Amino acid sequence: MKLAVLGAGAWGTALAAAWAPHHAVTLWARDPAAAAAMRAARVNTRYLPDCPLPAELTFSADLDDALAGVELIVVAVPSGALRATLGALGRCGALPPLVWVSKGFEPGSRKLPHQLVAELLPDHAETGVLSGPSFAQEVAHGCPTALTLASHDAALARRLAEALSNHRLRIYAHDDVIGVELGGALKNVMAIAAGICDGLALGHNARAALITRGLAEMTRLGARLGGRFETFMGLSGLGDLILTTTGDLSRNRQVGLRLARGQPLDAILTELGHVAEGVTTAREVNELAASIGVDMPITRAVCRTLFEGLPPAQAVDALLNREIKAEF
Repeated sequence: MKLAVLGAGAWGTALAAAWAPHHAVTLWARDPAAAAAMRAARVNTRYLPDCPLPAELTFSADLDDALAGVELIVVAVPSGALRATLGALGRCGALPPLVWVSKGFEPGSRKLPHQLVAELLPDHAETGVLSGPSFAQEVAHGCPTALTLASHDAALARRLAEALSNHRLRIYAHDDVIGVELGGALKNVMAIAAGICDGLALGHNARAALITRGLAEMTRLGARLGGRFETFMGLSGLGDLILTTTGDLSRNRQVGLRLARGQPLDAILTELGHVAEGVTTAREVNELAASIGVDMPITRAVCRTLFEGLPPAQAVDALLNREIKAEF
């Protein structure tokens, strides 16, 4: 299969590297200098400096060139850049199937990726989302990984899942696009909370409770927005939640750890040098949940710490001293 991966951040580069030995893959970078540097050095020095890129992988900074003759487009830009990227694709004429791996809501509009696709590419039916527990660095190094590919077209999901799977990357087909998108977005907020929990040395009991109640929040909002309960028990829900709340490669967990040490948010984000989607997602989710009457106390506590200056220890105390309720 000939495919283009749009977005040369960590995740786009990792997927392109994983697929290049099995498919004809072009990695598109918005910056011509970045594309040229990767082509020359066979490494993405900014995002994956320790991961050599396969000789088969090609690079381009020209969108028309990257899309020429492709059978699949994989959009791997941050959620804040998704609208512009989809708009550019809309000016390219007829398109092959399109899959996105962007996680989170569009800042301001609170739209999920599938809503932006419907708005900007209204005539394009062959679309889907790829998500699940996956650190880019491990995928790029060929570590075994399992993901979920969801589409409203179940046959398309099965076909693409089979085509994109290999001996190190196993992909399952799904038809709950909303649930898969929400799992990938909401777990980033919970990862910030888990980082705070561990940064304050609250112990394993506290982290287990946080993960469990975080999953309850994710499922509660997901069900209200049209996702299915069982989706949140799968790879794109529970699986991704476990990974990002416990693995130190998680940028969002790193945000929480550093907040617990007293670092200001601006300094943390500058030091990380990568997008931490959970920071933007937390605000959007908190406002969305409040507007539709869904109780999300962990998300609310994360927002108060991120944006209102509430010390992390006080945010934890506020959670622990909430009114006692039935678990279900």
